Amino acid sequence: MAFFQAKWVNVLSGVVLASLLAGCAAVHTSIAKKDLDVQTKMSDSIFLDPVGLDKRQIFLDIRNTSDKSNFDILMPVKQALQAKGYIVSNDPDASYFWLRANILSVGKTSPTAAESSLYSGYGGPLAGAAAGAAIGGGVGGWSGAGIGGLAGAVVGGGAELIADAAVKDVTYMVVTDIEIAEKTKEGVIVRQDSLQDAKQGIGGSRRQTSSEVSDRKKYRTRIVSTANQANLEYEEAAPSLTAGLVRSIAGLF
Repeated sequence: MAFFQAKWVNVLSGVVLASLLAGCAAVHTSIAKKDLDVQTKMSDSIFLDPVGLDKRQIFLDIRNTSDKSNFDILMPVKQALQAKGYIVSNDPDASYFWLRANILSVGKTSPTAAESSLYSGYGGPLAGAAAGAAIGGGVGGWSGAGIGGLAGAVVGGGAELIADAAVKDVTYMVVTDIEIAEKTKEGVIVRQDSLQDAKQGIGGSRRQTSSEVSDRKKYRTRIVSTANQANLEYEEAAPSLTAGLVRSIAGLF
């Protein structure tokens, strides 16, 4: 009997200790992550040649292929460029610059996934957002909530209290690919290699290439914007993410 009592005391002590650790971690996260931290980084630098006022016409083609259709940066980018003296035109042929952007992903992630998406550069793969969110909880984040839930389930009455007190370390990320085309005085030879080889029977293949002369130089980069805060909601993160992305895009001109 004494053996079972001692074993139960050890189990209960472990549960209480886990609850205390989870609570301390949650408090630490809530303090360390109380302020919204927004960062915007670019995979590659782009330097455009200075132009006169008569050449400051720009054509915008901004798309959103993420699952957040309400994340719209077209009008803010247009206003930011107009404030710099650029004329936004609907005619691509008459415009000296083309600015093309595609918002690839908007959602929860982890710092590691954000760095991976940035380093992969324009057209590169995206790190998994769902897995990244679970990994990115860190101390006092998703892991803290899991420990608290386990402790509460064993203790019984404290389950709801611990679950409600759990603090999540949340990061939202926006990944945007950017392409800028600039008119040139002389033609530019553009070469494109096919990524797929055309098979030529058993053991043979042929790589297809094509080239053309264009009157525009093209520059490409990727912009990754992140917002981090304890218990951050998308509606709270979106305005700051938009502002950072718009500032970064307009800063290229």
